[in-house]
Amino acid sequence: MRVRLRQALRLRDYLLRGGFLMVDDFHGTDQWASFMESMQRVFPDRAVTDLDNKEAIFHVLYNLDERFQVPGIQMFRSGRTYERDGVEPKWRAILDDKGRVMVAICHNMDLGDAWEWADHPRYPENFASLAYRVGVNYIIYAMTH
Repeated sequence: MRVRLRQALRLRDYLLRGGFLMVDDFHGTDQWASFMESMQRVFPDRAVTDLDNKEAIFHVLYNLDERFQVPGIQMFRSGRTYERDGVEPKWRAILDDKGRVMVAICHNMDLGDAWEWADHPRYPENFASLAYRVGVNYIIYAMTH
């Protein structure tokens, strides 16, 4: 338990000093609860916010007003863009005191798989393109905000 608390405090310190964390590839109610249990150790005093289209993180290079669920490779087997009960994609964040995104939360999607499988002939281009645009925006945002 002490190790986990020490790690949580280190992550908190990193983020409050201007760090950035992107969380991706977790789906549904159960995995959300597990994520929140962990993040409560890091930020027991901060809420998770749903990000809307006007947020700067979606406009630093690419204008990403039209985002959609980016599925993982599991869609080849299931034929669905979602996993578990994670039907609706959620673009969320934990903000610092100035409104800067410290933790970008991509819930009910798998941008990492889209990056990994972008060159696979069966992986749809529109998912890979959005995943790359989001990633580029997040990197630039993290470096400039």
